[in-house]
Amino acid sequence: MATTNHFGMALRGWRERMPPQDSGPEAGGERRIPGLRREELARSAGISVDYVVLLEQGRARNPSAQVVAALARALRLDPTERDHLFRCAQLAPPSAGNVARHIPVNVRRLVHQQLGGIPAGVFAADWTIVGWNRMWTAAIGDPRAYGWDGRNLVAGMFQSGDGRDRDPVAAWPVWSWKGDEAQEEDLVADLRVTAAAHPHDERLASLVEGLLRSNRRFARLWCNGTAGPYVGDRKTIEHPLVGDVALDVEVLMPAGTDLRVVTYVTSAEATDVEKLAALHATVL
Repeated sequence: MATTNHFGMALRGWRERMPPQDSGPEAGGERRIPGLRREELARSAGISVDYVVLLEQGRARNPSAQVVAALARALRLDPTERDHLFRCAQLAPPSAGNVARHIPVNVRRLVHQQLGGIPAGVFAADWTIVGWNRMWTAAIGDPRAYGWDGRNLVAGMFQSGDGRDRDPVAAWPVWSWKGDEAQEEDLVADLRVTAAAHPHDERLASLVEGLLRSNRRFARLWCNGTAGPYVGDRKTIEHPLVGDVALDVEVLMPAGTDLRVVTYVTSAEATDVEKLAALHATVL
């Protein structure tokens, strides 16, 4: 049974959308088709015209990683498109550099405006918290006072103590996920995916190595091989003003980023809705 030629379709589509002038000064002359000619793409990528034809027609289906990378550069693909081209060739996308901690303007707008009525925090792919809105502080406390090493959720989850022996004001929030092995396993599985995608990030490597040395629970979960995204769960916040609030933890991944936007939302339980509304009133 024939399979769809995803690689060839993507290659031709991106070739035809690329302005001819982007291929260099020799791209002039009268043109019957939009975009680059196969000859121009072949020259830019350093491969033969015949091979470009075979790839587009699906008669060559196993290009090397070097060929795919050269085509991606010649077509000036963005990282998402480049990774798609690698997957179409049944190859793993190239490893990324360091974990990004920059929050784009549209994500800031999402967290502070569209999600301004609920607790929302922004985490890097290694679970370092890099941003939060006022409702996050009102409901879950100021992350600067959490005491997590490097403001990293996974580091905080596996560090000793639960904060109860600290100053009473700084002791809140008392995290209900302490000892929640299901969430621990989910977050470690997510962190393992990030570590594989960013093998050269020294800060991430140091985090993992330090936890492997210092925490047997983390080491056991890390060595079980589970890998997958953390998608959320249900948590109870022990709040000093309104009491316990049961909230659903949901994780959004903004397009084009590796960031995790973590939100805490109420279910239909009237008491929890009222408590979150009371906290929202404190930040208006």
